Amino acid sequence: MKSTAGYLMKQILFLTLLCVALAATVSGWATEGDGVVGVWNNEKKDARIEIFNCSDKMCGKIVWMDEPYYTLKDKEGKPGDLKLDIRNPDPALRTRIILGLQILSDFTFAGGNRWTGGKVYDPESGNTYSGNMTLVSNNELRLRGYIGISLFGRTTTWTRAIRP
Repeated sequence: MKSTAGYLMKQILFLTLLCVALAATVSGWATEGDGVVGVWNNEKKDARIEIFNCSDKMCGKIVWMDEPYYTLKDKEGKPGDLKLDIRNPDPALRTRIILGLQILSDFTFAGGNRWTGGKVYDPESGNTYSGNMTLVSNNELRLRGYIGISLFGRTTTWTRAIRP
Protein backbone atom coordinates (compact mmCIF):
# COMPACT_ATOMS: atom_id res chain seq x y z
CA MET A 1 0.00 0.00 0.00
CA LYS A 2 2.89 2.35 0.82
CA SER A 3 4.45 1.86 -2.62
CA THR A 4 1.16 2.76 -4.38
CA ALA A 5 0.76 5.92 -2.28
CA GLY A 6 4.42 6.83 -2.92
CA TYR A 7 3.99 6.30 -6.65
CA LEU A 8 0.82 8.42 -6.65
CA MET A 9 2.58 11.24 -4.76
CA LYS A 10 5.46 11.19 -7.28
CA GLN A 11 2.96 11.39 -10.16
CA ILE A 12 1.16 14.33 -8.55
CA LEU A 13 4.45 16.11 -7.90
CA PHE A 14 5.58 15.48 -11.48
CA LEU A 15 2.31 16.82 -12.94
CA THR A 16 2.44 19.87 -10.67
CA LEU A 17 6.01 20.69 -11.75
CA LEU A 18 5.07 20.14 -15.39
CA CYS A 19 2.14 22.56 -15.09
CA VAL A 20 4.35 25.19 -13.42
CA ALA A 21 6.97 24.83 -16.19
CA LEU A 22 4.35 25.13 -18.92
CA ALA A 23 2.79 28.19 -17.28
CA ALA A 24 6.20 29.87 -17.05
CA THR A 25 6.91 29.09 -20.71
CA VAL A 26 3.55 30.41 -21.91
CA SER A 27 3.88 33.60 -19.88
CA GLY A 28 7.38 34.03 -21.37
CA TRP A 29 5.94 33.79 -24.86
CA ALA A 30 3.26 36.33 -24.05
CA THR A 31 5.76 38.92 -22.83
CA GLU A 32 8.51 38.34 -25.42
CA GLY A 33 8.86 41.48 -27.49
CA ASP A 34 7.00 43.70 -25.03
CA GLY A 35 10.12 45.39 -23.64
CA VAL A 36 9.37 48.67 -25.41
CA VAL A 37 5.82 48.94 -24.06
CA GLY A 38 5.47 52.01 -21.88
CA VAL A 39 5.89 55.78 -21.97
CA TRP A 40 9.07 57.29 -23.40
CA ASN A 41 10.56 60.81 -23.45
CA ASN A 42 11.73 61.89 -26.87
CA GLU A 43 15.32 63.09 -27.22
CA LYS A 44 14.39 66.76 -26.74
CA LYS A 45 12.27 65.80 -23.71
CA ASP A 46 9.47 68.04 -25.03
CA ALA A 47 7.10 65.13 -25.70
CA ARG A 48 6.24 61.70 -24.32
CA ILE A 49 5.22 58.82 -26.52
CA GLU A 50 3.32 55.79 -25.29
CA ILE A 51 4.33 52.60 -27.08
CA PHE A 52 1.69 49.89 -27.05
CA ASN A 53 0.69 46.61 -28.72
CA CYS A 54 -1.54 46.98 -31.76
CA SER A 55 -2.47 43.82 -33.66
CA ASP A 56 0.73 41.88 -32.84
CA LYS A 57 2.89 44.90 -33.69
CA MET A 58 4.06 47.97 -31.79
CA CYS A 59 2.59 51.42 -32.23
CA GLY A 60 3.10 54.72 -30.43
CA LYS A 61 1.17 57.92 -29.82
CA ILE A 62 2.01 61.29 -28.29
CA VAL A 63 0.53 61.40 -24.78
CA TRP A 64 2.22 64.53 -23.40
CA MET A 65 3.76 67.67 -24.87
CA ASP A 66 5.67 70.45 -23.16
CA GLU A 67 3.72 72.98 -25.24
CA PRO A 68 0.51 71.40 -26.60
CA TYR A 69 -1.09 74.80 -27.26
CA TYR A 70 -0.19 77.55 -29.70
CA THR A 71 1.40 80.56 -28.03
CA LEU A 72 1.81 84.20 -29.09
CA LYS A 73 5.26 83.39 -30.51
CA ASP A 74 3.86 80.72 -32.88
CA LYS A 75 3.46 81.88 -36.48
CA GLU A 76 0.58 79.51 -37.14
CA GLY A 77 -2.47 78.75 -35.05
CA LYS A 78 -4.47 80.82 -32.61
CA PRO A 79 -2.87 81.24 -29.17
CA GLY A 80 -4.56 78.90 -26.70
CA ASP A 81 -5.70 76.39 -29.34
CA LEU A 82 -4.25 72.89 -29.38
CA LYS A 83 -1.49 72.45 -31.95
CA LEU A 84 -2.55 70.80 -35.20
CA ASP A 85 -0.81 68.54 -37.71
CA ILE A 86 -0.48 71.46 -40.15
CA ARG A 87 2.59 70.13 -41.96
CA ASN A 88 0.92 66.89 -43.01
CA PRO A 89 1.19 66.43 -46.78
CA ASP A 90 -2.47 65.36 -46.89
CA PRO A 91 -4.62 68.52 -46.53
CA ALA A 92 -7.47 66.43 -45.09
CA LEU A 93 -5.25 65.46 -42.11
CA ARG A 94 -4.01 68.94 -41.23
CA THR A 95 -6.76 69.51 -38.68
CA ARG A 96 -5.69 66.56 -36.50
CA ILE A 97 -4.56 67.52 -32.99
CA ILE A 98 -0.94 66.51 -32.37
CA LEU A 99 -1.55 65.54 -28.74
CA GLY A 100 -2.84 61.97 -29.01
CA LEU A 101 -1.55 61.54 -32.56
CA GLN A 102 -0.19 58.10 -33.47
CA ILE A 103 3.34 58.58 -34.79
CA LEU A 104 4.70 54.99 -34.66
CA SER A 105 3.10 52.03 -36.43
CA ASP A 106 3.73 48.48 -37.63
CA PHE A 107 6.94 47.70 -35.72
CA THR A 108 7.48 43.93 -35.67
CA PHE A 109 9.50 42.12 -33.03
CA ALA A 110 12.62 40.78 -34.76
CA GLY A 111 14.04 38.95 -31.76
CA GLY A 112 16.42 39.93 -29.03
CA ASN A 113 15.99 43.64 -28.46
CA ARG A 114 14.98 44.82 -31.97
CA TRP A 115 11.77 45.83 -33.73
CA THR A 116 11.83 46.41 -37.47
CA GLY A 117 9.66 47.29 -40.44
CA GLY A 118 7.85 50.15 -38.74
CA LYS A 119 6.78 53.61 -39.82
CA VAL A 120 7.65 56.85 -38.00
CA TYR A 121 5.64 60.02 -38.63
CA ASP A 122 7.27 63.34 -37.72
CA PRO A 123 4.60 66.02 -37.18
CA GLU A 124 7.27 68.76 -37.13
CA SER A 125 8.15 68.07 -40.78
CA GLY A 126 5.10 66.16 -41.98
CA ASN A 127 7.36 63.36 -43.22
CA THR A 128 6.90 59.62 -42.71
CA TYR A 129 9.97 57.40 -42.47
CA SER A 130 10.69 53.70 -42.32
CA GLY A 131 11.93 52.79 -38.87
CA ASN A 132 13.65 50.32 -36.56
CA MET A 133 13.85 50.33 -32.77
CA THR A 134 16.52 48.87 -30.51
CA LEU A 135 16.04 48.54 -26.76
CA VAL A 136 19.52 49.35 -25.46
CA SER A 137 18.49 48.92 -21.82
CA ASN A 138 15.26 48.94 -19.86
CA ASN A 139 15.43 52.75 -19.85
CA GLU A 140 16.98 53.56 -23.24
CA LEU A 141 15.45 53.11 -26.69
CA ARG A 142 17.12 53.97 -29.99
CA LEU A 143 14.77 54.80 -32.82
CA ARG A 144 16.14 55.01 -36.36
CA GLY A 145 14.12 56.67 -39.09
CA TYR A 146 15.20 56.48 -42.70
CA ILE A 147 14.15 56.78 -46.32
CA GLY A 148 14.98 53.85 -48.57
CA ILE A 149 17.80 52.10 -46.73
CA SER A 150 18.77 52.44 -43.08
CA LEU A 151 22.16 53.91 -44.05
CA PHE A 152 20.42 57.15 -45.02
CA GLY A 153 18.64 58.16 -41.84
CA ARG A 154 18.86 59.49 -38.34
CA THR A 155 18.90 57.84 -34.94
CA THR A 156 17.35 59.38 -31.87
CA THR A 157 17.57 58.11 -28.30
CA TRP A 158 14.50 58.05 -26.09
CA THR A 159 14.48 57.51 -22.34
CA ARG A 160 11.77 55.77 -20.37
CA ALA A 161 9.52 58.24 -18.57
CA ILE A 162 9.59 57.88 -14.81
CA ARG A 163 6.13 57.62 -13.39
CA PRO A 164 5.32 59.99 -10.48
